[in-house]
Amino acid sequence: MKIVIVGGGIGGLATTIALGKVGIDAQVYECASEMREVGAGIGLASNALRVLDMLGLAIRSRSLDGAQGSLMNPKGEVLVTIRTDEFTNQVGAVSVMHRAELLEELARQIAPGRLHLGRTCTGFEQDQDGIVARFHNGETARGAALLGADGLRSVVRTQLFGNRPVRYSGYTAWRAVVEFDGGLNHGIVETWGRGCRFGILPMSGGRVYWFATNNAAEGGRDPEGRSKDVLLRLFRGWHEPIEALIAATNENAILRNDIYDMDPLPRWGQGRVVLLGDAAHPMTPNLGQGACQAIEDSVVLAACLKKHANVESALLDYQSRRIPRTRKFVMQSRRLGDVAQCENPILCWLRNSAMRATPKRMAARQMQSLLDVDILTASEQAMFQQPDREMSSYGEG
Repeated sequence: MKIVIVGGGIGGLATTIALGKVGIDAQVYECASEMREVGAGIGLASNALRVLDMLGLAIRSRSLDGAQGSLMNPKGEVLVTIRTDEFTNQVGAVSVMHRAELLEELARQIAPGRLHLGRTCTGFEQDQDGIVARFHNGETARGAALLGADGLRSVVRTQLFGNRPVRYSGYTAWRAVVEFDGGLNHGIVETWGRGCRFGILPMSGGRVYWFATNNAAEGGRDPEGRSKDVLLRLFRGWHEPIEALIAATNENAILRNDIYDMDPLPRWGQGRVVLLGDAAHPMTPNLGQGACQAIEDSVVLAACLKKHANVESALLDYQSRRIPRTRKFVMQSRRLGDVAQCENPILCWLRNSAMRATPKRMAARQMQSLLDVDILTASEQAMFQQPDREMSSYGEG
């Protein structure tokens, strides 16, 4: 019997690799017909980089050299800054890359026969002997367990727990990657205004990943071909190089998406079926931990499946370890977004004054306390340090 993974995003692909590292065969089924370019930039913090190192992916080499972090107001006045040495010592390395490049790197580690494209999951059945996943084209896949890594609107989650509502955050976001080499002398920068923000993350090769947010009604859309105009009006007069970055961006490269999360679930699975990544713990991007937590899920889940002879015991162990940790990120990210998207001018002034008065190292220490956690025991880490093993059906290793 095999492990069936529904969803070929970051979490699903990372879990396929992690299971392979411990000798468990996994087959991943993705609804897209090709692994095409999706999304914009993505920042991978030190906790995710440690896992990717463990999985043998050379992502750390793309880490930002000499990065510092700064929080500013629209005039360019610094509210908080973390110097390069403090940033590296306390927050750790940060790798910023295009999401499509990360997916391509993950997919490259998976044998083509284990990655099945154009398969939209419509449901599943399970019994004491295993699971059967059903797909829109009439195909089925049998396995010892089903891992639902099918994102925010998860089909697997809906069948497990019903149509649990996702929560609209109250703000929308634009994102893009652009070639740009002018005026970037602050490292990673986030700028807070009233009900809107702008973030700048330098990348390799003279590129920049930027994002913008604005409080807006759910479901809003920009006029066709006018996203740049909307953004240039929204951020007119903000400090350099914000307007220049927007102006340099190809209109077709700008993505707009409403931001959602979900109240933490008390459990992620039932029997031989369990969730991971955004299907289990969708969170706002304010801490930059959505993909990072999915990557953490992958190795904990693989370690649990390797250690336990019983599938259901393994999945219960995985949930007991991951739910408390991811709940912290969901709720802290939500609270940070509420503060950052404040519109009231008096509250914004108080917020900015409080940020200026915060000791410089405090923010870094708070983030460090979340990131610098051993999610695996020493013996579990050793599982991933062995030479790649021959694939076995679950329960044979």
